Amino acid sequence: MDIDTEAPALSLATQIVTPGSAITSDSAYMRGHGTFGEHGTIYSSVAGVVERINKLVSVRSLKQRYGGEIGDIVVGRITEVASKRWRVDVNSRQDGMLLLSSINLPGGIQRRKSDSDELQMRSFFAEGDLVFAEVQSYFADGALSLHTRSIQYGKLRNGTFVSVFPQLVPRSRTHFHTLPCGVDVVLGVNGYIWVSKHVPVAQVEANAEHIYSDENESISDDERESIARVANCIGLLNRLYVKITDTSIIFAFEASLPYPVKDLLSIDVATELAHNVTSRLKLQA
Repeated sequence: MDIDTEAPALSLATQIVTPGSAITSDSAYMRGHGTFGEHGTIYSSVAGVVERINKLVSVRSLKQRYGGEIGDIVVGRITEVASKRWRVDVNSRQDGMLLLSSINLPGGIQRRKSDSDELQMRSFFAEGDLVFAEVQSYFADGALSLHTRSIQYGKLRNGTFVSVFPQLVPRSRTHFHTLPCGVDVVLGVNGYIWVSKHVPVAQVEANAEHIYSDENESISDDERESIARVANCIGLLNRLYVKITDTSIIFAFEASLPYPVKDLLSIDVATELAHNVTSRLKLQA
């Protein structure tokens, strides 16, 4: 399975290999992650997708834990309320940490956190709450340090949660999207995605004191159907290993309109829609 030497720097073609598969014997290529060399040939050491950047060949594992980078936008679930911090499941090797000093107080008040704030930590985030945050730094043990010091970050409400392979969500300039169907989508690069009812930014800023509310807003039947359709479209893209971006979600949503929402879970419909999305993405590229 030799690599096409005439391929562009980042090939759109998907070449899936298994451990021990020969990738190339061309001496011009260098070994990257997920590969090993033997007798002048580069082999795959994991099951995954071959990626080539200039002359560097690597294999991206099909299934792997999220490895965080500073600046990443993530969606996480609070698993524990500890002393001046929350422990957050971010789909990584270990839980992330959200410090009390790294959140906004209700109403956007800027001041040092006091003992009284520590006593009411569960009024901000409690076990099971979903949070939209940014990776700020690393702790000495490698755990991620998160922050929500922005009006766009914080507790997630009015929607549903979808888990996908982290490697299917590429890093981009923005991970918060409002789709034409009136649904907001938060694409966490850690593979956790939140699909919710659209709420205008002006409304969020006007009600800043309610950012930690646990009550959902009123959601109409049409909005519920749109949320469910988008969530199922993301699920089928993940099931058939298609990159998940705002563009691919919109293409999948448009292609799914002739079908009832529940039918999107069937493998035949999912395969047809995934091929449709892949074709449109290749034409766009």
